[in-house]
Amino acid sequence: MTTVAIIGAGPLGRWLALSAARAGFRVLLEDVMPANLHHAQEMLRRQLGPDALPAVDFVSTIEDAVREADLAIDCVPDELESKLEILWLLDRMAPPRTVLATPTTRMSIEDLANCTYRPDKCVAIVAEAKSLTAGLSGEILLRTTGRTTAQTQAVVEEFWRRLGFVPRVELDSGQ
Repeated sequence: MTTVAIIGAGPLGRWLALSAARAGFRVLLEDVMPANLHHAQEMLRRQLGPDALPAVDFVSTIEDAVREADLAIDCVPDELESKLEILWLLDRMAPPRTVLATPTTRMSIEDLANCTYRPDKCVAIVAEAKSLTAGLSGEILLRTTGRTTAQTQAVVEEFWRRLGFVPRVELDSGQ
């Protein structure tokens, strides 16, 4: 896996883009708000320097972000309507090989994945955005469905390992 699409250039999206670029991934960062992309570009330029910045492409549509993505991570609010809408869009615009990962502390990935055509390629990242953006590494909890493939799980685990985390995987109990 080499290309990661990050949907949303708020604090979590910027942190993920920075961390993924530092870990050697090609990053496509998308946000519907041009000001968010501009702030992200300035922050990443300061943090990465001009030589590393080409590892991050700033795009204004979800379609452009996911077209070549091996992994797509949404950074939308942890609210049911937001999650359903973004997963619906990602599911329809991303190539069939793309794994969908969604940060959530309140929702069942089993339920969310069942709203897609690729429930075998959906994983929840169970972490508070504040704890991630604080730069803390350590253990990261990933929640899978009963249909998540071993390859899907491996893609998400490898992403977090390269970011300096130790992934722990558990099966969604259907909260």
